Amino acid sequence: MGIFISIDGCDGTGKSTQLELLCEWLGGLGHELVTCRDPGSTDLGEAVRELLLMRHDLRIDRRSEMLLYMAARSQLVEEVIRPALAAGKTVVCDRFLLANVVYQGRAGGLDPDTLWQVGRVATDGLSPDLTIVLDMPSEAAAARLQRTLDRMEQQGDAFHARVRDGFLAEAQQFAARFENARIEVIAADRSIEEIRDEIRNVVQACLK
Repeated sequence: MGIFISIDGCDGTGKSTQLELLCEWLGGLGHELVTCRDPGSTDLGEAVRELLLMRHDLRIDRRSEMLLYMAARSQLVEEVIRPALAAGKTVVCDRFLLANVVYQGRAGGLDPDTLWQVGRVATDGLSPDLTIVLDMPSEAAAARLQRTLDRMEQQGDAFHARVRDGFLAEAQQFAARFENARIEVIAADRSIEEIRDEIRNVVQACLK
């Protein structure tokens, strides 16, 4: 059975950069890698991603938003993640269920416990072996976004402050929710190299 790692955190914390660096390192160690993004990485997932993030003209209620994310994730698990793990591959995913709980639950007003329950159905109980949350003040993270913002990124400063608080709150409760699953919060307001090295140390400990 392979290993499943997800990288999460507020928009602007450097997830994409660190995911790429982690995959380069794991590849150098001989891991057969599968990288994916949630939502995305399947035909259905990419269609849902376009709908959720780019359709600024479309009203999507929080509960509908949450269920769309869940549907994309369910397809991702069945089509990509489970087959890769069964083949002994290492899966590194940009976001997973935790993001749904935080964005639509903690920040969006839905009940987090309910979202975890729906998520267990959507993923058939699959959770990452290691979840890495990149953390920094939401204002500083938002200032890094030098591009056209998607629907979720346009939710406003107060929303994104709740997102950060939500990640930290869920991290404290994570061990109680999942057996044999780890979560590590890593400060992202440092140099790329410092963050990279800490992530490697955390992953190395998980691999052992």
